[in-house]
Amino acid sequence: MRKEDLITKYSPGSDDLVVVIGEEDTDFLKQLPGCSLAVFSGFDWNTYLSPWPADAVFRRGEGFAGKADELIGCLEELLPAFPCRRRIIAGYSLAGLFAVYACTKTDLFDACVSGSGSMWYPGFAEYLEEHPLRCRKAYFSLGDREHLTKNPVMASVKEKTETVVRLAQRNTECIFESNPGNHFTDADKRLLKGILSVIQA
Repeated sequence: MRKEDLITKYSPGSDDLVVVIGEEDTDFLKQLPGCSLAVFSGFDWNTYLSPWPADAVFRRGEGFAGKADELIGCLEELLPAFPCRRRIIAGYSLAGLFAVYACTKTDLFDACVSGSGSMWYPGFAEYLEEHPLRCRKAYFSLGDREHLTKNPVMASVKEKTETVVRLAQRNTECIFESNPGNHFTDADKRLLKGILSVIQA
């Protein structure tokens, strides 16, 4: 990935820079209280948000290319140009997994927000056993019906999220919230709630 290929939206504001990964429609982020905002999108999620290669989890779905490190490298090049006192990285679903993974690879971020993060990703909980988060705060959320699925990989999301939070708590201040509904219920509201939680904590 080249940094020139990223679609970047930037809105200056306060000393808090919220870095949102993968969102195309960002109107809901206007509710943030005056924060600076940088949104990075325009890439294939399965390719650049996955930490390592993995097979498809749906019969007709695509596999995961495992090129998250390339996107992290682009962020490390681009983000120092945006002035701030602290940086918060946030994402939903696979982007929520990426936010957590990025915080094991770089010291760029003071906090991360994982809204209904894909903690079911093969090997991720085991990875965190040896690779702690390097941010000070982390927010995790999950819908209370997300694990109620016939897909055996997806059905592990509750157990895996609980494991990830427990591991993250070893050296990071963590918040975990259970939200009503499945993975697609109020996604924007959930992500916004998480961002506000780490900003105000």
